[in-house]
Amino acid sequence: MDKSKEIEQSYVYSLEKQKMLYKRTLLIVSISQIFGGAGLATGVTVGALLAQQMLGTDAYAGLPVALFTLGSAGAAFVVGRLSQRYGRRTGLTAGFITGGIGAIGVVMAALINSILLLFASLLIYGAGTATNLQARYAGTDLANQKQRATAISIAMVSTTFGAVVGPTLVEVMGNMAMMFEIPRLAGPFILSAAAFLLAGFVHFVFLRPDPLIIARNIEIYRNQEENELEGHHPQVNGIRHTRGIIVGATIMVLTQIVMVAIMTMTPVHMKEHGHSLSDVGLVIAIHIGSMYLPSLITGILVDKIGRTAMTIASGATLLLSGLLAAIAPGDSLLLLIIALALLGLGWNFGLISGTALIVDSTDSKTRAKTQGSVDVLIALSGASGGALSGMIVAHSSYAVLSFAGGLLSLLLIPVVIWSLRPKYHTNAFNKNIS
Repeated sequence: MDKSKEIEQSYVYSLEKQKMLYKRTLLIVSISQIFGGAGLATGVTVGALLAQQMLGTDAYAGLPVALFTLGSAGAAFVVGRLSQRYGRRTGLTAGFITGGIGAIGVVMAALINSILLLFASLLIYGAGTATNLQARYAGTDLANQKQRATAISIAMVSTTFGAVVGPTLVEVMGNMAMMFEIPRLAGPFILSAAAFLLAGFVHFVFLRPDPLIIARNIEIYRNQEENELEGHHPQVNGIRHTRGIIVGATIMVLTQIVMVAIMTMTPVHMKEHGHSLSDVGLVIAIHIGSMYLPSLITGILVDKIGRTAMTIASGATLLLSGLLAAIAPGDSLLLLIIALALLGLGWNFGLISGTALIVDSTDSKTRAKTQGSVDVLIALSGASGGALSGMIVAHSSYAVLSFAGGLLSLLLIPVVIWSLRPKYHTNAFNKNIS
């Protein structure tokens, strides 16, 4: 047995070492999320504006978000499988570095005014956004069921620091880019490139021993010790796990569609009503801050009062956001800030509730692969929301888009009602869903 294997095995037999690694993993993931949040937020802030400038029309302003969200779907699939086979460290490092390369490509595309290079680079840039989202799972690998939502929230709240600072630097990065004769709207992607590359570096250097590999070894050891406990019913557990995955995935898909659609067109809507680039950056910064900053409290609530209650809260919050965005005057900065803050908060409730259900319903043998597949669905739903948002606004209005998004969020209620149907009488299932 080589030295690395010996180190991994030492964690299997020591509860104290497992607790220490759990805390260390959360710290490393939190640090990387600060950089990842900055990389994600700056691209979101100006992506639609850059496309609008290069294409000369609003109809396709939603394409950048659609493209890098579509790219994130492919990346989520690959990162999930890399993580399953080689561990979180390999998967997350590869994803962030790829996203950094994509951001560099966006800058080059703006510099030479190449639409094809812009679209290709945005697809690659999506790897960074997918990896930033996938990193939330790393903190749960060594968490018990009562810690899972809290572990997710700790990783996500760290994203806030980068996500809030990033958009506020849009103006600064734009001015700096112009000093080097780079188009102003491409400047923020320089920050995205540096942030994603740094996030990848943090995972590569510090995320060892790998939490997923240790969790897998612990599970193997426990299974050998237990040797199939009496009263274990694989078929019932399989049904329970399948339902948990379906419900968790549906919650996250619906909240992603609503959030991405409204968020994507908000910068364009604001520019058309005379708001400055710094105003746009402020609104998006508050929105993304609301997506991540409440996570610590949300995680505790999800663990304490249940997945179902917080999912219903997500639907209600998203509905209120959509209605407020629809009726708010276009020149009202305050109302747009409140609407986008509620949009981020509703997404936060749904994402943490859905993620906790996915973790509850998987084991280490298939966890990363399943998580990657679910994140593919989330990314594709976001891509659809981003692509359709520009077309809806071009043929109707931002108000119609926001109102439709709010109504769509109400579908979360029948989803959770279905999840609570007492079809299978297992206490574990009812506990997980509640």
